[in-house]
Amino acid sequence: MKEISVKALAKINLGLDVVGKRKDGYHEVRMVMQTIHLFDRLEITRKASDDISLETNLSFLPVNENNLAYQAAKLLKEEFGIRDGIAIRLHKHIPVAAGMAGGSTDAAAVLYGLNRMFDLGLSREDLMKRGVTLGADVPYCVMRGTALAEGIGERLTALPPMVKCPVLIAKPQISVSTKLVYENLKLNDATEHPDIDRLIADIRAKNLTDIAADLGNILETVTIPRYPVIAQIKEHMREHGALRALMSGSGPTVFGLFADDDTAADAYEALRETGLAKQVYLTTIYNNMR
Repeated sequence: MKEISVKALAKINLGLDVVGKRKDGYHEVRMVMQTIHLFDRLEITRKASDDISLETNLSFLPVNENNLAYQAAKLLKEEFGIRDGIAIRLHKHIPVAAGMAGGSTDAAAVLYGLNRMFDLGLSREDLMKRGVTLGADVPYCVMRGTALAEGIGERLTALPPMVKCPVLIAKPQISVSTKLVYENLKLNDATEHPDIDRLIADIRAKNLTDIAADLGNILETVTIPRYPVIAQIKEHMREHGALRALMSGSGPTVFGLFADDDTAADAYEALRETGLAKQVYLTTIYNNMR
């Protein structure tokens, strides 16, 4: 195989709770992760020169070892002694630094693509084990679908597929530091935590109304007071028919779940006209495995 084209799908957090802080500084989380049909595309090609090259459609993205896609290629190239060069073209569509695992899913796509291209014989679990060395979200991005993530996000339990429904995505023109959000999160007896177990029960029951009611993200308590536009986008989605709207990850992206395509399409057009968000996408839940 001389070349391969791979989709790198984004994720949202249907539920995100932080249950404690470890001695090493990392936070213990319980998250319900969900893949959506918004994706980057990576075109991977063998080349004669023994190096890795990365091109992207966004000029501000790094194209060296500071990019997780590059790191993923280097990891497998070195481990398996791959002599051919690897050229990667990254067509970026997932919002950057937006709480949607954009970099992690690009890395997962490279691991998957190179495994097939060079017939390395790695199972999905093998790829996930290698992915965690690149970042806590990478194993999930290899796995995809609906999953409970625990630990620092690397301990994954597959859940029944989420009800398929329209998803409206909006990223305002701000950047949020994940490190800053976690550093400013207050965990004490007064902290209200989302009910992750009830959310999982709703997913098992395939009840979209209950799922929407039980969405929750504890990091909103930090991010929204600093960036009120997130609350404005959430409110706008609700006013235009979203069953519920929530911030994904540490933000600033907001997603809304809808019961039907027509309402979601109207909300998409209405939100675009407001100028509240720099990037607005209408997509859907994605449950198919690779």
